[in-house]
Parts: sequence; structure tokens; C-alpha cells
Amino acid sequence: MHHTFKAQVNWTINEGESTKNPRRFSRNHKVTKGNKVSDLQVSAAKPFRGDDTLFNPEDLLLSALISCHMMSYLYVCAQHQIEVLSYTDTSEGDLVVEANGSGSFKMVRLKPIVTIKDGSQKDLALSLHNKANELCFIANSCNFPIYHDATIVVE
Repeated sequence: MHHTFKAQVNWTINEGESTKNPRRFSRNHKVTKGNKVSDLQVSAAKPFRGDDTLFNPEDLLLSALISCHMMSYLYVCAQHQIEVLSYTDTSEGDLVVEANGSGSFKMVRLKPIVTIKDGSQKDLALSLHNKANELCFIANSCNFPIYHDATIVVE
């Protein structure tokens, strides 16, 4: 099965800016997707002269990864009749920038805190993070290690 996803990016130079000088142009731009409710305002990360109040590509990569992992995790929990009451994740990713300006993520650490209803399923719920990682489309597209420091809480 094959699926194609599309998005569009729009950027326009502002008066007084120049792309001839890397310090003289705005990093702010807009990502649009035809049928979506709103556009996504994006910039570069603050260390790269971007607007820190907007999402940046690094935020979006990490957000895509944790969102996909959560959805994959909820799916495998449903397969095993585990009732998940809440799921939060405050993940971190390490980006290394080389002297030549290139860079890449070297690792991401997911830190999900999952609240389940049935305490007898706690060990299974913890182990299903590995299965979720195997199913996650975004994780399968990454070339860096993804670690899971999951916590299971019973309510």
C-alpha cells in the first residue's frame, strides 16, 4: 500500500532583507496544506536566528515522532485490551551541528507517562512501547536511535 502526502511552504522576502547576507533575511515562513483548518507559522530555531515563539523544523520533527509513537502505542494497547486513561510525553532530541554548518539529530529520548486502568497490565503496557516503535512510521523513517524512558501509572 502506498500513500503520498503533500505540503506547501511559502516565504517572501521583506523590504530591507537580502538573501545575499545570511543575517539579513527572515526565517519566518508558512506551511500550508490545502484542506487543513489553519496554516502553520514556522521559523528557524532561536540559535539559527529564528523566531523562538514559532515552531521550527526541529520542533516539528520531534513533534511528529512523539505524536506517531503515541498513536502507535494507543493502537497496540487497544489490541491488547489495555485501557489507557492518559498519555503525556516530554521528549528530548539531541541535534549536533558540525563546523561546516551541516547537522543531524544524534538521538531522541521519549519520556511517556501513561496512565492505565488495570494494574495487572502494567508490565505489558510498558513492553508495548517497543512494539509501538516498530510500527511508528516516523520512527521507521529516522536514522538516529530512539530511546524510551516510559513510566506506567495505574489509576
